[in-house]
Amino acid sequence: LLVQADSTPVALQTLADRARAAAADGAPKLRKGTHVQSWSMGMSDDKPPITLPEERIVRWNADDSHTEIVVATDPRHPGRPVLGGEGELVEDGHVLSRQTYPPSWSDAPPQAPPPTDVARLRAYLQEAGYSKTALNTGELLDAVASLLDTWTLGARESATLARLLEDTEGLRPVGQVTDRLGRRGQAYVYDGSGPRRMLIMDPATGAVLGLETTFTKAEPEYGVKAGDVMSYSAWMR
Repeated sequence: LLVQADSTPVALQTLADRARAAAADGAPKLRKGTHVQSWSMGMSDDKPPITLPEERIVRWNADDSHTEIVVATDPRHPGRPVLGGEGELVEDGHVLSRQTYPPSWSDAPPQAPPPTDVARLRAYLQEAGYSKTALNTGELLDAVASLLDTWTLGARESATLARLLEDTEGLRPVGQVTDRLGRRGQAYVYDGSGPRRMLIMDPATGAVLGLETTFTKAEPEYGVKAGDVMSYSAWMR
């Protein structure tokens, strides 16, 4: 994503304050399940890298069973054929998989509801990241993605997450972006060891809109250049 050149970066503290104010009435509410559009790079030893665009909808039922539908689609090019899961061209909207899973009573993160206390949320994300030690910033953002792939956060949960991110080392504001779904957001970048991560957040509510991961080094053996997008997820309500 490109940062708007004349935009003013918004500090995470300011965004966290906005999220807190937006959560005053407690709406919207937390909901188990997710709706996410993703773009992921597929690589092989003998073929150029490809980008697989997919939309995934997960809905949970009252008995704790859930259904997952994965569709090949790229909202930037509606109606055009897109690459499917095996790298073949399929029609826009082609259903790649539709599965129903039996009830799950797991109370471990990220299946357990996320807390609305910063310290408890930090511990929750650490457990979701399968780590016995505190997560670094890159690991924390991966755990946030795991959370958002399971839950659609309510206003209070988004405000708690924004307050946690406010104190996250190395996550710096860079300005305004328009994401791949056409939504305006504030971008925050982490340039640690490994890939570069850009977190996109709603400027009014502090809700996480997306996460982009890019290569910082070229990998010629796979046809990858520095700056190529490794993966991108855009979460919707």
